[in-house]
Amino acid sequence: MTTRPRASLRRILDDLGNTVLDVAASPGELDAEVTGVHIYDPLDELLIADGGLLLAVGVEGAERICALIDQAPTASGVVVKQPVDIDERVRAKVLETGVAVLGLTRAASWAQVAALLRSLLAEGGIADPGEPAADDLFALANAVCALLDAPVTIEDRSSRVLAFSGRQDEADEGRVATVLGRQVPEKYRRLLEEGGYFRRLYQTREPILIRPGEDQLLRVAIAVRSGDEILGSIWAAVHEPLSEQRQAALIDAAKIVALQLLRQRAGADTQRRLKADLLSTVLEGGKDAAEAAGRLGVASERLCVLAAQLNEDAGIDAAHREGDRQRFCDALALHVGAIHPKAAAALVGSVAYAVLPLHASGEEEARAVRVAQSFLTRVGPRHLGNIGVGRLAANLSEVARSRTDADRALRVLRSHGAAGQVAGYTGVHFESLLLQLADLVSAEEQAPTGPYQRLLKHDAEHGTGLVATLKAYLDAFGDVNAASATVHVHPNTFRYRLRRLTEIGGLDLADSDARLAVMLQLRIFERRH
Repeated sequence: MTTRPRASLRRILDDLGNTVLDVAASPGELDAEVTGVHIYDPLDELLIADGGLLLAVGVEGAERICALIDQAPTASGVVVKQPVDIDERVRAKVLETGVAVLGLTRAASWAQVAALLRSLLAEGGIADPGEPAADDLFALANAVCALLDAPVTIEDRSSRVLAFSGRQDEADEGRVATVLGRQVPEKYRRLLEEGGYFRRLYQTREPILIRPGEDQLLRVAIAVRSGDEILGSIWAAVHEPLSEQRQAALIDAAKIVALQLLRQRAGADTQRRLKADLLSTVLEGGKDAAEAAGRLGVASERLCVLAAQLNEDAGIDAAHREGDRQRFCDALALHVGAIHPKAAAALVGSVAYAVLPLHASGEEEARAVRVAQSFLTRVGPRHLGNIGVGRLAANLSEVARSRTDADRALRVLRSHGAAGQVAGYTGVHFESLLLQLADLVSAEEQAPTGPYQRLLKHDAEHGTGLVATLKAYLDAFGDVNAASATVHVHPNTFRYRLRRLTEIGGLDLADSDARLAVMLQLRIFERRH
């Protein structure tokens, strides 16, 4: 049996700093173990476990604080909104029971502090089961805005805006453009890079002052870290440098944001893995598909599978590649979700699969193709990829076939070197069959045979182009004039070569089976080479 790490009041206060919580009255060392977070409701019976931290919503005044401590004498602490009324009665009660009184800054909401505290407890391995995860970065941004008296953005390493506070209209044009686009505009980002500000930001744990230009307010920024890992940054638009006290508040705020980002990342990763596992089960179409579809909330009838894959730059590192894939999949999930509430998408390996329910129309695959084309148009050249669309699956037992269809259509597009293209399986059925035949030939290490093999050998030994002549003739459906133009020779010369190849290869071009056999070999072995 493993021992869970203890989450003490001291550890919580060290992690949060004094930006959110401060000690109003202490019984001593503050080493009491915190076992959970409870919210006080005067209309409910107060049931609090030993070591619970009680959020005293609406409680103020020394008398009410004392009465609450009497109701929860085994709590680790009571949290009250600042300013906290502490007198001798409160101090005596704290020493008598060992229950600490903490003050919560007025800029923080109760929901925010409850979420943050639960995040800390979850990291300590002792979170209450079933408690909701914290994901309100916007509330944090507003709290930091109130502390600094300045509009704030929280950004990731790529300068994408994760959250922003109110009062952005008090900032400048650059900040407004950043918030509206949820991304720092390229011209401002370039100025920051050329000025060396990003390098300074990520090399220090202190806030840095940035003077972006005459038409913009000053910026104060601090990196958000987890150990040596940079998770993002906080940016405040200010009229003058921050006071020492507000700089300290910003440093503490960065710790809180780091906790929130780590919690979000862990939660998102878990959810994505679960979603990918469930969708994989649906795509297999086995006995567990119905249960997985129910948990995902997707439809179980009349489904098309979409298989989408980015065209990736081989020069980018694995982390960036995985991030690009996930963003591509997230965008696909939003797109199909907007079309049908019971659609779903998840990243399985390097392919983003979507299950799209369709109404009966007789042209379901064509409609799914249009949905896929619309998606690629929306994401634009930044996320250049291809999408294969499977045939309609009447029910979950046929979804595996639709997924195979989509994979094969996607492979046909890749074999053409396509970019930003969509293919429905029925539209590329023959090409898909050729690829499958080529796989079989390769797996069994089969070599060319018959007339085709004899022509290849003759070309190799004599430097002739009889195979090219045969291909041009077959591609032109026997039209000598068109075929001769393809290989740039006179029609009479072409006719002579045609007679020679039939003699050397022993090929009867009047025999439809012979033509089919040699055409298949041409297509299959061309793909291999």
